[in-house]
Amino acid sequence: MVNFTTAENALKSFYLDAVTNQLNTNANPFLARIKQLESDVWGKDIRKLVSYGINGGIGAGLEDGELPKANPNKYAQFVLTLKNLYGTIEITDKAIRASENNAGAFVNLLNAEMEGLVRSSALNLGRMLFGNGSGILGSVSEVISPTAFRVSNIHNFLEGQVCEVYSGGARVAGINTMEIIAIDRRDSIIHVLASGSTAGVVVGTDIVIQGSHGLELTGLEAIFDTSRDLYGLERSTYRWLSPYETAADGGAISEIQMQSAIDFLDENSASQVDFILCSSGVKRAYQEYLSSFKRNIDIMNLEGGYKAISYNGIPVTSDRFCPRNTMYLLNSKEFNLHQLCDWQWLQGEDGRIIKQLERRPIYTATLVKYADLICNKPVGQARIIGITER
Repeated sequence: MVNFTTAENALKSFYLDAVTNQLNTNANPFLARIKQLESDVWGKDIRKLVSYGINGGIGAGLEDGELPKANPNKYAQFVLTLKNLYGTIEITDKAIRASENNAGAFVNLLNAEMEGLVRSSALNLGRMLFGNGSGILGSVSEVISPTAFRVSNIHNFLEGQVCEVYSGGARVAGINTMEIIAIDRRDSIIHVLASGSTAGVVVGTDIVIQGSHGLELTGLEAIFDTSRDLYGLERSTYRWLSPYETAADGGAISEIQMQSAIDFLDENSASQVDFILCSSGVKRAYQEYLSSFKRNIDIMNLEGGYKAISYNGIPVTSDRFCPRNTMYLLNSKEFNLHQLCDWQWLQGEDGRIIKQLERRPIYTATLVKYADLICNKPVGQARIIGITER
């Protein structure tokens, strides 16, 4: 007979291993390349000492002259607070009782819940990799009706997301949450089911994943937004925190411009690009560029089962969450995901991971991971913006 002990054992052993592999390797091709470490974690913070520049104690001189004056390596300390990543499943008491005498039915029930959790968690992780930690999905550009809004960055929105509304960094009063119930992607319109009045949703307000405002991973946008400080350091003081950015000439992507960015990083920061990320429209523009010269398109197989086209042996892959009109040229070896631990089930004092919601016939279990993303060498990364998509 299936019971809670059986379910807990399955979640702790079989499902945890499978979910960890799916989220760490198969969630996103860029994430699959990032080394995940449990080092440099001190309490609730990540504190990482990084070196920059070179040792200055070098030079030429006379045969009997003074030796070069020592000038040791330069160091700076990155400081980040570990972000709290959660994923929750819910199973009703009725569903559990209906399958307690049928092991196969119970396995199917757990499989369905876990597949949904993995899919939503993978999408959320993939989105955060391109964000700035704010949790903002997009901003309202037009109010169509009290329950329909045209938004920026429609690619960040998914049916089922539960969101909050912010303006100027403060939560808009009168709205508890809004669930995204339908999306018109061609028109960039979301339809919501709101708990409370939506009168405060006006042009310019930000739509944020529930409970996540300012609490998400420090993604690529945080690295490339040079108007903000990074990892607790001022960019005006530590100029090597600013990556390379250039605009596409006339909106066109070319191998010359890609190679120029790659050469700039190699020559100025000794950084070798090994991964190129772009939106699907930019990838099509690059494919169109190659086809105009009757060039064959080489396909590469990546870890996690992903495929990519090749630029001189460097994988070029698209991602649904990559900002439009943008191509990132990255040295993925300089990125680390520092974590307190890998994915684990949240346990109570009694060691149980399946718990009943208060006053409701529903049982829940929650996955948790405490981590954040650090780029050890921001100056060794590049992006091309303003590319016309196809």
